[in-house]
Amino acid sequence: MDMAPDRPSDEASPPAMGEAHVADTPIQLPIIEPSLMAQVLDKENLVRALKQVRRNKGAAGVDGMTTEQQSFYLHAHWPTLKESLITGHYRPQPVRRVEIPKADGKMRKLGIPTVIDRFVQQAIAQVISGLWEPTFHPNSYGFRPRRNAQQAVRNAQEIILNGQRWVIDLDLQAFFDTVNHDRLMERLSTRIQDPTLLKLIRRSLTSPIQNGGQRTASREGVPQGGPLSPVLANIVLDELDWELERRGHRFSRYADDCLIFASSRRAAERIKNGIQRYIERHLRLKVNDDKSAVDRPWNRSFLGFTFSPRRGNRIKVSDKALTKLKQRVRELSRRTRGHQLAHVVAELRKYLLGWKAYFGTAEVQSPLRDIDKWIRRTLRCYIWKQWGRSGYRKLRRLGVDRWTAWNTAKSAHGPWRLSQSPALYRALPNRYFTGLGLPSLAA
Repeated sequence: MDMAPDRPSDEASPPAMGEAHVADTPIQLPIIEPSLMAQVLDKENLVRALKQVRRNKGAAGVDGMTTEQQSFYLHAHWPTLKESLITGHYRPQPVRRVEIPKADGKMRKLGIPTVIDRFVQQAIAQVISGLWEPTFHPNSYGFRPRRNAQQAVRNAQEIILNGQRWVIDLDLQAFFDTVNHDRLMERLSTRIQDPTLLKLIRRSLTSPIQNGGQRTASREGVPQGGPLSPVLANIVLDELDWELERRGHRFSRYADDCLIFASSRRAAERIKNGIQRYIERHLRLKVNDDKSAVDRPWNRSFLGFTFSPRRGNRIKVSDKALTKLKQRVRELSRRTRGHQLAHVVAELRKYLLGWKAYFGTAEVQSPLRDIDKWIRRTLRCYIWKQWGRSGYRKLRRLGVDRWTAWNTAKSAHGPWRLSQSPALYRALPNRYFTGLGLPSLAA
C-alpha cells in the first residue's frame, strides 16, 4: 500500500485549561503548530496503525469488512481515502452497537467502528498520545505504553503501606457513555490547532450508533471498542489526576477505576465529598453513589485484586474474580458440550494461562491452591461421568484395588461427591492432569 506546602482546600478552583500542575507549580503546555494532520498521514505512522489494527483483530463493523479484507480495500482506494482525509471530507461510518454481559449482571455497551475507521482512529490516537503522554500523571496506568493494571495495584499497595489505610472508591457512572463532547473538544484544542484533525475527531465522536436496523445520534460519550476512545478517556480524566495532585491526595487510577487514599475515615469522607463535587460540576460526569464508598482497602476490589488486612497488606485475588473464574471453568467443563477430556483440558489451559498472566502478581497464594484443587476435582467429576457404567473397569485398569473400585462404582453418592473419593484420587492423581497440560494457578 502506497501511503505518503499547605494542602489547599478541596473546594479550590481547578487548574486553567491547557495547564498541568505538579503541587502548586503550573507547567504551561506547548501549543502545537497546525500540522498534525500531516503527522497522522505520515507513512510510518499509517503502517504502524495498520499493523496494530490487524494485531487487535476484532469484529467487523456495519459494512461487514474484516481485518483480512482491509488491505485489499486500502490498496484499491487509498488515494481517494487519503484525499478525503486531507480535505476534511472524510466521514466515519456508523458504529455498530454490541452489548456484552458484565460481572454484575448488567450489559456493557460497545461501539464497533468499521475496520477502515479503526485504522484512521488508530493513526490519530498514535499522534494524540504522543502529545499528551509526556504530561500524563505518573499515577495513571490505563492504556499507556509500558504501564498496566498490575502496576496500578502495586502503587495502591505502596500507598497503603505508607499509612493511608482508608480508601475512597469512586465509581463513575457509565463513564465512557457520558463524556461531554464539547468539553472534550475544548480540552483537545488546547494542544491541537489543526482544524481538519479536530473536525475529524468530532465526527468520530458523533458517528451514529447502529443497533440492528435502527440508527441513533451520538451526542455524548466515547464508545468503547474504537482505538481512539482510550486516549480520549485519559485526556478527560487527566484533569482529575492533576486536581488530586494539587489537593495533595494519594491515588492510583486505571482508566475510570480510581482509588483515592486517606489516613482516617473523617478525612476520606471530606475528600469524597469534595472530589465528587469537582467531578460533577467541572468534568460534567456522574458519580454512582450506590457503588462508591469510603472503606478499608481490603474491603474493596481494584482491577480484580484486593489486599490482605494483615501486616504487609499483601496483594490477593478478589473473591469476585475467583467466582468469575469458577463460572468459566464450569462452562468449559460442562458434560453436555460433548467434548473429549483432551479438548476440555486444552480449552482450560488456554483460559487459565491467560488468567494467570494477569493475576500472577497475587502474593496471597492459598486461594489459588484451593482453586487448583477445585479444578482437578471438577475434572475428576467430568471423567467419572464420562466413564458411566464402565467406572469399575476403568478404576481397576488404573490400579485401584478391587474392593475400593467396587464400592466406589456401586456407591449411591453422586459424581461430585465421588470426585473426591480415594479411588478417583488414586486413579487420577495430580500428575495425571499435569501430564495432560493442565497448568497450576498457584506459584
